Amino acid sequence: MKVKHNKYKNTGILFELLVRKITSDAMNNSNSRAASLVKKYFTKSELANENKLYQTINNSISLSESKAESVLSTVLDLSRKLDRDQLSKEKYNLIKEIKENFDMVDFFQAKIKSYKLLASTYILLESHNNRKFANPESIITSKITILEHITSNPDTKMSLTPLVEDLMKLDKGTRALTYKLMLEKYNTKFDGLTTEQKEVLKEYINSATDAPKLKEFLNSKFEAITTILKENIDKIKEPALKIKIQEVINLIEPILESRKIKDDHLVALLQYLELSREIKVV
Repeated sequence: MKVKHNKYKNTGILFELLVRKITSDAMNNSNSRAASLVKKYFTKSELANENKLYQTINNSISLSESKAESVLSTVLDLSRKLDRDQLSKEKYNLIKEIKENFDMVDFFQAKIKSYKLLASTYILLESHNNRKFANPESIITSKITILEHITSNPDTKMSLTPLVEDLMKLDKGTRALTYKLMLEKYNTKFDGLTTEQKEVLKEYINSATDAPKLKEFLNSKFEAITTILKENIDKIKEPALKIKIQEVINLIEPILESRKIKDDHLVALLQYLELSREIKVV
């Protein structure tokens, strides 16, 4: 029997799409139903435990072949300890609530960079926990995909958005003009950028040819914002504002762990810088 990939039942994909929805809602300043679903289904549950297995594979990179094999075998062994009946029940209820709250076509149409890795993880976990004979070809292909990911060099895996890739092709003078145009665009959108926000935008343009450096710069800014928010959250008396600040802190974590530089990260950073500035004033 051939184990086929089912994105509707892939825990890693469901979690990734919900996190994206939370980020989108936060940027639009709207209440996030996705956040409630993540708290409900990915906290102290079998879904949370299985998602940890997906994240372990996704976050394991630049390891030797022997260590990669050890990581994979450990993940498969732990998957055997999951309560499969409870996991199926939780997954069914989660998918049901997703259908009730979102348009399924729109929800699942988002492109996921690690889709192939998540699909391979799903096939391997499902086949490992299925007593019926599975097609060895799909299992071997999936295992190779996972091992290639785990043993790859993180620098070579740093991926860029189409915008940054286009910037890499420009000469210094053209990038300066691009910076000026983007500055005018974001000044209009955000009603006047602060000095720090302009610094971020300028670095985003000038470091386009150095993905690791750009990622390091953006992460340093996100980490600084997290520190400011954590230091001041207990001083806020307004409950709604405290919840918003905590959500922002939670949203920054997956951005720091991401190996892909996304255009949305720039927009989020500009917004979070403004929030941290307001918090310090308060």
